[in-house]
Amino acid sequence: MRNIFLGLAFGAIVFVVIIGVLKNREVEKPLLLELKEKYTGRKDIKKVDHSKFENLNKNFKEPQEVTKECESCHNLTAQEIMKSNHFNWEREEYIKGKGIIYLGKKNSINNFCIASHGNEKSCAKCHVGLGLDENGNMVLDAENIDCMVCHDNTETYMKAPERGGEPVKTLNFEKIAQNVGNPKRSNCGVCHFYGGGGNNVKHGDLEMAQFSPDKSVDIHMAVEGVNLQCVDCHITTNHNISGKLYSLCSMNRERVTCEQCHTETPHKENIINEHTLKVSCQACHIPVYAKVNSTKIYWDWSTAGKLKNGEPYVEKDELGNHKYMSIKGSFVWGKNLKPDYIWFNGSASHYLMGEQIENPSVPLVLNPLFGSYRDGDSKIIPVKIHTARQPYDPVNKTVIIPKLYDPNKGSGAFWKDFDWVKASEIGMKENGLPFSGKVDFIETRMYWPINHMVSSAKQSVQCVECHTRKGSRLANLTDFYIPGRDFSKIVDYGGTLMILFTLLGVFGHGGGRIIAFYKRRGKQK
Repeated sequence: MRNIFLGLAFGAIVFVVIIGVLKNREVEKPLLLELKEKYTGRKDIKKVDHSKFENLNKNFKEPQEVTKECESCHNLTAQEIMKSNHFNWEREEYIKGKGIIYLGKKNSINNFCIASHGNEKSCAKCHVGLGLDENGNMVLDAENIDCMVCHDNTETYMKAPERGGEPVKTLNFEKIAQNVGNPKRSNCGVCHFYGGGGNNVKHGDLEMAQFSPDKSVDIHMAVEGVNLQCVDCHITTNHNISGKLYSLCSMNRERVTCEQCHTETPHKENIINEHTLKVSCQACHIPVYAKVNSTKIYWDWSTAGKLKNGEPYVEKDELGNHKYMSIKGSFVWGKNLKPDYIWFNGSASHYLMGEQIENPSVPLVLNPLFGSYRDGDSKIIPVKIHTARQPYDPVNKTVIIPKLYDPNKGSGAFWKDFDWVKASEIGMKENGLPFSGKVDFIETRMYWPINHMVSSAKQSVQCVECHTRKGSRLANLTDFYIPGRDFSKIVDYGGTLMILFTLLGVFGHGGGRIIAFYKRRGKQK
């Protein structure tokens, strides 16, 4: 009989465990299935077969001819694109203390290749236009919209190097025109994965491994998983793409958020859902970035210009990353990096061309991100901090925008002649800015929020990684109290005293009851 009861008890325990496991799966599985059905179902919608259109069955010699045929059917699209930041390289922004400005890749300063001006022939390779005019300016008219760069589904379309946005002329434009559709990761990634002059240089969480990633790289983009494309999250209306680059955008508008799909309370445990009030999803679910290939974390322009036998040279590290280039200087790279963490409310400021630097002895932050614990709109987000030493005018106290590229020697471009003074003189003149004739170098920093390379729940940041005295991920955020990380004499000693008083109360009360009991017995006798 005893064995029967033991067997029944064991069976009950196993049953409870199985129910618990199934219950957990039921919580996770529907969400993944829901996402997969939502997005893969949308991708299965029947596409228009452009090969059936007679006007696309011709031998196109120039890409502008393809654009003309696209616009013959999509006759309002050109107006939308010509209002977009992808075409204009700028948009209207408001920066606190600076007012309303037009800011974008066209006129911003960064601490990678510094600025697009003076390097347009190279930078415009990532412009949705088809080339520059004779003066080196982007041609912003309907004929020069590059439809194929975003909508080519053959994955053969390529921009030519150093041609200001022109595509390779030997491409089969007819085949590409007949095989267009919604943008794939390859369309977006060919520019956004290679920002800053190479794979994963700028962002740290956007790189070539995400063309076809597995779940260990990104749980959302994984080919064997939900297989989300960029436009599934970066929802587009009238060619206005949601999601704004923090190096260029100052206002908290048209952002892309995790809550679009996951809501503010995606967890089973209330205690974790309470964290979402002040902690972004990314802070926990992106424990490391640069998972596959390294990202640049330091760039020193002051060492550029060294030659061997009168010629520029390149040195690489053991992973194949450039550690020195004559044209760009010295670099430090990192891989599988833990992010830094800051408060962010979605708004930012930016250093603008020609602004005077108040204190050159401290690092100049080119894109300060605003936020604090006391700001109700702020959350903790993970960031990559890129540090650089870049050319600076010590007399005028301004960041220098040098002329970097020109195909010919003797033009004064730094990448050809390696003369900082000459390159700075030309670059500043072209931008209508004063130059003293002196070149020094200043340390700068940029903040790049980490939003991609999302890990699975099991691989996310664990509680003890933040709630710990030593090595807390949030060690630099000191404007609030974290249990387990912080020591407060008032809280700790006060808590100890409360425990002692509680114990004294318990023992005092118990002792009093015992004494009263024996007193009553004595009286009864």
